[in-house]
Amino acid sequence: MHLALSHLSVRYPGAGRTAVKDVSFSLERGAIGVLIGPSGCGKTTLLRAIAGLEQASDGEVRISDQVVGSPAAHVAPEARRIGMVFQDYALFPHLDVGRNIGFGLERLPRAQRAARVAEVLALVGLLGLEGRMPHELSGGQQQRVALARALAPQPELLLLDEPFSNLDIDLRERLAHELRAILKAAGATALFVTHDQLEAFAIGDVIGVMHQGRLEQWDDAYTLYHRPASRFVADFIGHGVFTPAQIREEAGKVVVDTPLGVLSDVAECPLPTDFPGGQCEVLLRADDILHDDDAPVKAQILRKAFRGSEFLYTLRLAGGQEVMAHVPSHHDHRIGEWIGIRAQVDHVVTFSRD
Repeated sequence: MHLALSHLSVRYPGAGRTAVKDVSFSLERGAIGVLIGPSGCGKTTLLRAIAGLEQASDGEVRISDQVVGSPAAHVAPEARRIGMVFQDYALFPHLDVGRNIGFGLERLPRAQRAARVAEVLALVGLLGLEGRMPHELSGGQQQRVALARALAPQPELLLLDEPFSNLDIDLRERLAHELRAILKAAGATALFVTHDQLEAFAIGDVIGVMHQGRLEQWDDAYTLYHRPASRFVADFIGHGVFTPAQIREEAGKVVVDTPLGVLSDVAECPLPTDFPGGQCEVLLRADDILHDDDAPVKAQILRKAFRGSEFLYTLRLAGGQEVMAHVPSHHDHRIGEWIGIRAQVDHVVTFSRD
């Protein structure tokens, strides 16, 4: 593996807290990993430990099979061959684009340096702008210059700490897809930190969800969404709710009774004996709930959020349980109205009741 963390912890003795706790994962060469989680979960501290800006308290960090961080060995940041892109871009305001990008290439002969600058400018779609000053560029262009500067020395690993946080939402989504294409074209191995799920899904080959310093799950986006490993991951990724359910066996088959009826696709569901009395909670995503006027189960609309092509409805069942549903936007019902719904769950995900 190109990047490998083994039981890594980072403690701040003066503050009396552990910011990163026993984190292990690996990233293949040329892959893009993403760390996502709420503010204060430890994702930026983890990135800084990989970069060498924080000392490992336990465990180790390996890059290209070399231990670069552990309690006994700490390779200096500048010796790790890591490129970094920050939130504020950190461009030199007194240098033009070409000299910003070439800043880390001073050891190369002038002709080679110019060729490499032109190469990465073409890669990020800014060829011909090498003479511009940073203040003459848009926010998106400045972000590309920062990316080009980080890629120019051909680092072993590229680290990006919420690089789109200062940009507007529409630009962020477009740049997320462009960034993935650029990194893949460059063959770069990258680790990206964000709190935005859409960015994570657009960019990452593999995504890690962090919570209170721990890595809850390290998986592809599909698995995180449909097979969350913990309640936190299930709650953090996507829109959904937990509803009481009962698992039982009927004619040799496992069935799950819910307020919306019996769920059918339970091939990966635990046995009833896995929960006391078979009582559990089922994760119901907004896309698991279908609007169906003929369905026997009715729900009252509590809230509605217009999303263009669809509404996100928050609904309350007669028994008081709340669920969420994506409904095509031409189904424009009033708040307080009762509508028919049914569950169509492809992957039944169950958890112990709190």
